[in-house]
Amino acid sequence: MHERTKATLDELEAANWFCNVGQKNTSNAIVVASWDEALMYCRDSSWQDLLLEATNQYRVKILQHSKERYRQWNLIVEDIKLSTVPLVKQKIAPVVVSHQLDKTFEDTVQWDILSVAIEAEYADVYPPGFFASQAYWYVHGHFPCGWQGDFPDGTLMIY
Repeated sequence: MHERTKATLDELEAANWFCNVGQKNTSNAIVVASWDEALMYCRDSSWQDLLLEATNQYRVKILQHSKERYRQWNLIVEDIKLSTVPLVKQKIAPVVVSHQLDKTFEDTVQWDILSVAIEAEYADVYPPGFFASQAYWYVHGHFPCGWQGDFPDGTLMIY
């Protein structure tokens, strides 16, 4: 794993995830009012499709810029998961228990954090983008959970 990826994961580990959920402390996103509302948006197929599309577009950029590095994708993902899976489980455990959050929540956070790390790992091939912006919200104590409008126009929804 590249040093920049380790540094990204270290920054995420040091942050207090979810400490600002529900606080309207930004004008750069729509802040939803509850875990129930956040999970409703998170489960929505349009949000799930947007996350998948962001990953697919990033993979295409990697392929266009370095076929050799692209061929390493699966190995890199498996290596990164060794760090991201336990990190996410540790960081989400308190809110999962206290708010009885379901597997959809964990799956979404796992996808986000894995994708953040992948963007960091491939930053020398193509600049990080969508998921790096997701990491910002985790570091600042929020949960990115949806999108209002037609992407890329529109506004991110966070809790």
